[in-house]
Amino acid sequence: MNVRMIVGLVLRASIMLTLFGFGLHATRGDLLYLLRRPGLLVRSLAAMFVVMPLFAIMMTTVLPFNRAVVIALIALSISPVPPFLPTKINKSGGHALYGLGLMVTAASFSILYVPLALLLIGKHFHRPFEMGPGAVARLIVLSVLAPLAAGIVFRKVAPSIAERIADPLGRIVGIVLLVGVLCVLAFSLPGIWVLIGNGTILAFIAFAIVGLAFGHLFGGPASQQRVTLALSTASRHPALALAIAGVNVPEERRVVHAVLLYILVSALLTIPYVSWQRRRSRRSAL
Repeated sequence: MNVRMIVGLVLRASIMLTLFGFGLHATRGDLLYLLRRPGLLVRSLAAMFVVMPLFAIMMTTVLPFNRAVVIALIALSISPVPPFLPTKINKSGGHALYGLGLMVTAASFSILYVPLALLLIGKHFHRPFEMGPGAVARLIVLSVLAPLAAGIVFRKVAPSIAERIADPLGRIVGIVLLVGVLCVLAFSLPGIWVLIGNGTILAFIAFAIVGLAFGHLFGGPASQQRVTLALSTASRHPALALAIAGVNVPEERRVVHAVLLYILVSALLTIPYVSWQRRRSRRSAL
Protein backbone atom coordinates (compact mmCIF):
# COMPACT_ATOMS: atom_id res chain seq x y z
CA MET A 1 0.00 0.00 0.00
CA ASN A 2 1.57 3.30 -1.11
CA VAL A 3 1.19 6.79 0.35
CA ARG A 4 -1.50 7.80 -2.16
CA MET A 5 -3.70 4.82 -1.22
CA ILE A 6 -3.25 5.55 2.48
CA VAL A 7 -4.27 9.20 1.95
CA GLY A 8 -7.33 8.04 0.00
CA LEU A 9 -8.40 5.68 2.80
CA VAL A 10 -7.89 8.40 5.43
CA LEU A 11 -9.91 10.84 3.33
CA ARG A 12 -12.83 8.42 2.95
CA ALA A 13 -12.76 7.59 6.66
CA SER A 14 -12.71 11.31 7.52
CA ILE A 15 -15.76 11.98 5.34
CA MET A 16 -17.66 9.11 6.95
CA LEU A 17 -16.75 10.36 10.43
CA THR A 18 -17.80 13.88 9.41
CA LEU A 19 -21.24 12.58 8.48
CA PHE A 20 -21.36 10.52 11.67
CA GLY A 21 -20.71 13.78 13.52
CA PHE A 22 -23.61 15.48 11.68
CA GLY A 23 -25.81 12.60 12.85
CA LEU A 24 -24.79 13.20 16.47
CA HIS A 25 -26.41 16.64 16.23
CA ALA A 26 -29.34 15.73 13.98
CA THR A 27 -32.87 14.57 14.69
CA ARG A 28 -35.46 12.94 12.50
CA GLY A 29 -37.25 16.29 12.25
CA ASP A 30 -34.09 17.93 10.90
CA LEU A 31 -33.93 15.46 8.03
CA LEU A 32 -37.56 16.16 7.11
CA TYR A 33 -37.09 19.95 7.10
CA LEU A 34 -37.24 20.29 3.33
CA LEU A 35 -40.06 17.79 2.79
CA ARG A 36 -42.27 19.97 4.97
CA ARG A 37 -41.66 22.97 2.67
CA PRO A 38 -42.76 21.84 -0.81
CA GLY A 39 -42.14 25.21 -2.50
CA LEU A 40 -38.55 25.37 -1.30
CA LEU A 41 -38.13 21.67 -2.15
CA VAL A 42 -39.18 22.18 -5.77
CA ARG A 43 -36.95 25.23 -6.21
CA SER A 44 -34.00 23.45 -4.62
CA LEU A 45 -34.31 20.38 -6.84
CA ALA A 46 -34.79 22.58 -9.92
CA ALA A 47 -31.58 24.49 -9.22
CA MET A 48 -29.47 21.40 -8.54
CA PHE A 49 -31.01 18.80 -10.86
CA VAL A 50 -32.28 20.84 -13.83
CA VAL A 51 -30.34 24.10 -14.19
CA MET A 52 -26.85 22.64 -13.75
CA PRO A 53 -27.15 19.74 -16.25
CA LEU A 54 -28.79 21.98 -18.86
CA PHE A 55 -26.02 24.57 -18.52
CA ALA A 56 -23.28 21.91 -18.67
CA ILE A 57 -24.79 20.35 -21.82
CA MET A 58 -25.23 23.74 -23.48
CA MET A 59 -21.68 24.85 -22.67
CA THR A 60 -19.99 21.62 -23.74
CA THR A 61 -22.05 21.43 -26.94
CA VAL A 62 -21.23 24.96 -28.06
CA LEU A 63 -17.57 25.26 -26.97
CA PRO A 64 -14.67 22.89 -27.82
CA PHE A 65 -13.26 21.84 -24.44
CA ASN A 66 -10.80 19.07 -23.62
CA ARG A 67 -12.58 15.69 -23.58
CA ALA A 68 -11.77 15.11 -19.90
CA VAL A 69 -13.22 18.53 -19.04
CA VAL A 70 -16.43 17.79 -20.97
CA ILE A 71 -16.87 14.46 -19.19
CA ALA A 72 -16.13 16.05 -15.81
CA LEU A 73 -18.66 18.87 -16.33
CA ILE A 74 -21.41 16.48 -17.42
CA ALA A 75 -20.71 14.06 -14.58
CA LEU A 76 -20.50 16.85 -11.98
CA SER A 77 -23.73 18.42 -13.23
CA ILE A 78 -25.72 15.32 -12.25
CA SER A 79 -23.81 14.61 -9.02
CA PRO A 80 -25.29 16.95 -6.40
CA VAL A 81 -24.36 17.76 -2.82
CA PRO A 82 -21.02 16.49 -1.50
CA PRO A 83 -21.13 14.79 1.93
CA PHE A 84 -19.10 17.55 3.64
CA LEU A 85 -21.49 20.33 2.52
CA PRO A 86 -23.22 20.94 5.91
CA THR A 87 -19.86 21.93 7.43
CA LYS A 88 -19.36 24.46 4.64
CA ILE A 89 -22.87 25.82 5.13
CA ASN A 90 -22.46 26.19 8.90
CA LYS A 91 -19.19 28.10 8.49
CA SER A 92 -20.71 30.34 5.81
CA GLY A 93 -23.72 31.51 7.80
CA GLY A 94 -26.24 29.35 5.96
CA HIS A 95 -29.26 27.55 7.37
CA ALA A 96 -27.98 24.37 9.06
CA LEU A 97 -31.28 22.45 9.14
CA TYR A 98 -32.02 23.30 5.50
CA GLY A 99 -28.52 22.22 4.48
CA LEU A 100 -28.74 18.87 6.25
CA GLY A 101 -32.25 18.18 4.97
CA LEU A 102 -31.22 19.19 1.47
CA MET A 103 -28.22 16.85 1.54
CA VAL A 104 -30.35 13.86 2.57
CA THR A 105 -33.19 14.68 0.16
CA ALA A 106 -30.90 15.28 -2.81
CA ALA A 107 -28.83 12.17 -2.07
CA SER A 108 -31.97 10.00 -1.92
CA PHE A 109 -33.41 11.61 -5.07
CA SER A 110 -30.14 10.92 -6.92
CA ILE A 111 -30.69 7.15 -6.79
CA LEU A 112 -33.40 7.40 -9.46
CA TYR A 113 -32.34 10.69 -11.01
CA VAL A 114 -28.79 9.77 -12.06
CA PRO A 115 -29.73 6.73 -14.22
CA LEU A 116 -32.53 8.71 -15.91
CA ALA A 117 -30.29 11.73 -16.50
CA LEU A 118 -27.58 9.52 -18.02
CA LEU A 119 -30.13 7.96 -20.35
CA LEU A 120 -31.31 11.37 -21.59
CA ILE A 121 -27.77 12.76 -21.87
CA GLY A 122 -26.75 9.68 -23.85
CA LYS A 123 -29.55 10.33 -26.33
CA HIS A 124 -28.38 13.93 -26.70
CA PHE A 125 -24.78 12.90 -27.41
CA HIS A 126 -25.88 9.89 -29.52
CA ARG A 127 -23.99 7.35 -27.44
CA PRO A 128 -25.05 5.10 -24.55
CA PHE A 129 -24.41 6.31 -21.02
CA GLU A 130 -25.56 4.34 -18.03
CA MET A 131 -25.23 3.66 -14.32
CA GLY A 132 -27.83 1.50 -12.65
CA PRO A 133 -29.85 2.60 -9.62
CA GLY A 134 -28.19 -0.16 -7.57
CA ALA A 135 -24.70 1.22 -8.16
CA VAL A 136 -25.82 4.77 -7.38
CA ALA A 137 -27.67 3.59 -4.28
CA ARG A 138 -24.61 1.76 -2.93
CA LEU A 139 -22.42 4.82 -3.34
CA ILE A 140 -25.02 7.20 -1.86
CA VAL A 141 -25.77 4.93 1.09
CA LEU A 142 -22.10 4.33 1.92
CA SER A 143 -20.94 7.91 1.36
CA VAL A 144 -23.89 9.82 2.87
CA LEU A 145 -26.85 7.99 4.37
CA ALA A 146 -25.28 5.15 6.40
CA PRO A 147 -22.76 7.19 8.45
CA LEU A 148 -25.37 9.90 9.02
CA ALA A 149 -27.91 7.32 10.21
CA ALA A 150 -25.28 5.72 12.46
CA GLY A 151 -24.71 9.07 14.16
CA ILE A 152 -28.45 9.59 14.70
CA VAL A 153 -28.84 6.08 16.18
CA PHE A 154 -25.81 6.59 18.43
CA ARG A 155 -27.27 9.84 19.72
CA LYS A 156 -30.57 8.10 20.50
CA VAL A 157 -28.88 5.19 22.28
CA ALA A 158 -26.23 7.19 24.17
CA PRO A 159 -27.24 10.88 24.16
CA SER A 160 -24.84 11.98 26.91
CA ILE A 161 -21.80 10.42 25.19
CA ALA A 162 -22.91 11.84 21.85
CA GLU A 163 -23.10 15.30 23.37
CA ARG A 164 -19.58 15.05 24.78
CA ILE A 165 -17.84 13.68 21.68
CA ALA A 166 -19.67 15.59 18.92
CA ASP A 167 -17.65 18.84 18.99
CA PRO A 168 -14.17 17.32 19.64
CA LEU A 169 -14.80 14.72 16.93
CA GLY A 170 -15.82 17.45 14.49
CA ARG A 171 -12.66 19.47 15.14
CA ILE A 172 -10.29 16.50 14.85
CA VAL A 173 -11.94 15.10 11.72
CA GLY A 174 -12.01 18.57 10.16
CA ILE A 175 -8.24 18.89 10.52
CA VAL A 176 -7.62 15.38 9.16
CA LEU A 177 -9.99 16.03 6.26
CA LEU A 178 -8.23 19.29 5.36
CA VAL A 179 -4.80 17.61 5.44
CA GLY A 180 -6.12 14.75 3.31
CA VAL A 181 -7.58 17.09 0.70
CA LEU A 182 -4.33 19.06 0.52
CA CYS A 183 -2.36 15.83 0.05
CA VAL A 184 -4.67 14.68 -2.75
CA LEU A 185 -4.30 18.05 -4.49
CA ALA A 186 -0.51 17.87 -4.11
CA PHE A 187 -0.40 14.40 -5.69
CA SER A 188 -2.67 15.55 -8.52
CA LEU A 189 -1.03 18.90 -9.35
CA PRO A 190 0.90 17.62 -12.42
CA GLY A 191 -2.28 16.18 -13.94
CA ILE A 192 -4.29 19.30 -13.06
CA TRP A 193 -1.67 21.57 -14.61
CA VAL A 194 -1.90 19.74 -17.95
CA LEU A 195 -5.63 20.53 -18.18
CA ILE A 196 -5.22 24.27 -17.60
CA GLY A 197 -5.72 26.19 -20.83
CA ASN A 198 -8.16 26.07 -23.74
CA GLY A 199 -10.84 27.72 -21.61
CA THR A 200 -10.91 25.06 -18.89
CA ILE A 201 -10.65 27.50 -15.98
CA LEU A 202 -13.26 29.80 -17.54
CA ALA A 203 -15.61 26.84 -18.02
CA PHE A 204 -15.31 25.82 -14.39
CA ILE A 205 -15.70 29.43 -13.23
CA ALA A 206 -18.85 29.81 -15.34
CA PHE A 207 -20.28 26.53 -14.04
CA ALA A 208 -19.67 27.54 -10.41
CA ILE A 209 -21.06 31.06 -10.91
CA VAL A 210 -24.23 29.71 -12.52
CA GLY A 211 -24.65 27.38 -9.53
CA LEU A 212 -24.19 30.21 -7.04
CA ALA A 213 -26.44 32.59 -8.99
CA PHE A 214 -29.38 30.22 -9.51
CA GLY A 215 -29.10 28.82 -5.99
CA HIS A 216 -29.17 32.38 -4.63
CA LEU A 217 -32.13 33.27 -6.84
CA PHE A 218 -34.16 30.11 -6.08
CA GLY A 219 -33.35 30.18 -2.36
CA GLY A 220 -36.11 32.69 -1.65
CA PRO A 221 -36.09 35.93 0.35
CA ALA A 222 -34.32 34.61 3.47
CA SER A 223 -30.58 35.25 3.23
CA GLN A 224 -29.62 32.08 5.13
CA GLN A 225 -31.61 29.93 2.73
CA ARG A 226 -30.14 31.76 -0.26
CA VAL A 227 -26.60 31.07 0.95
CA THR A 228 -27.46 27.43 1.64
CA LEU A 229 -28.94 26.74 -1.78
CA ALA A 230 -26.26 28.74 -3.60
CA LEU A 231 -23.47 26.69 -2.00
CA SER A 232 -25.43 23.46 -2.49
CA THR A 233 -25.99 24.13 -6.19
CA ALA A 234 -22.39 25.10 -6.93
CA SER A 235 -20.95 22.20 -4.89
CA ARG A 236 -21.02 18.71 -6.40
CA HIS A 237 -20.32 15.15 -5.21
CA PRO A 238 -16.83 14.27 -6.55
CA ALA A 239 -17.03 10.55 -5.73
CA LEU A 240 -20.33 10.16 -7.59
CA ALA A 241 -19.03 12.15 -10.57
CA LEU A 242 -15.92 9.97 -10.77
CA ALA A 243 -18.02 6.80 -10.46
CA ILE A 244 -20.22 7.94 -13.37
CA ALA A 245 -17.16 8.73 -15.48
CA GLY A 246 -15.48 5.46 -14.51
CA VAL A 247 -18.44 3.37 -15.61
CA ASN A 248 -18.98 5.15 -18.92
CA VAL A 249 -15.53 6.34 -20.04
CA PRO A 250 -12.98 4.30 -18.05
CA GLU A 251 -10.26 5.03 -20.60
CA GLU A 252 -10.29 8.79 -19.83
CA ARG A 253 -8.15 8.88 -16.69
CA ARG A 254 -7.72 12.66 -16.68
CA VAL A 255 -11.31 13.13 -15.48
CA VAL A 256 -10.16 12.78 -11.87
CA HIS A 257 -7.85 15.77 -12.32
CA ALA A 258 -10.62 17.79 -13.99
CA VAL A 259 -13.00 17.03 -11.11
CA LEU A 260 -10.37 18.05 -8.55
CA LEU A 261 -9.70 21.27 -10.48
CA TYR A 262 -13.41 22.14 -10.40
CA ILE A 263 -13.58 21.53 -6.65
CA LEU A 264 -10.65 23.88 -6.17
CA VAL A 265 -12.13 26.57 -8.46
CA SER A 266 -15.59 26.40 -6.86
CA ALA A 267 -14.11 26.53 -3.33
CA LEU A 268 -12.21 29.71 -4.22
CA LEU A 269 -15.25 31.31 -5.85
CA THR A 270 -17.48 30.72 -2.83
CA ILE A 271 -15.20 32.89 -0.67
CA PRO A 272 -16.19 36.26 -2.21
CA TYR A 273 -19.85 35.17 -2.41
CA VAL A 274 -19.97 34.27 1.29
CA SER A 275 -18.16 37.50 2.21
CA TRP A 276 -20.70 39.50 0.20
CA GLN A 277 -23.61 37.78 1.95
CA ARG A 278 -22.10 38.36 5.37
CA ARG A 279 -21.68 42.08 4.64
CA ARG A 280 -25.31 42.27 3.51
CA SER A 281 -26.48 40.51 6.67
CA ARG A 282 -24.52 42.89 8.89
CA ARG A 283 -25.93 45.93 7.08
CA SER A 284 -29.50 44.66 7.34
CA ALA A 285 -29.02 44.00 11.07
CA LEU A 286 -28.07 47.63 11.74
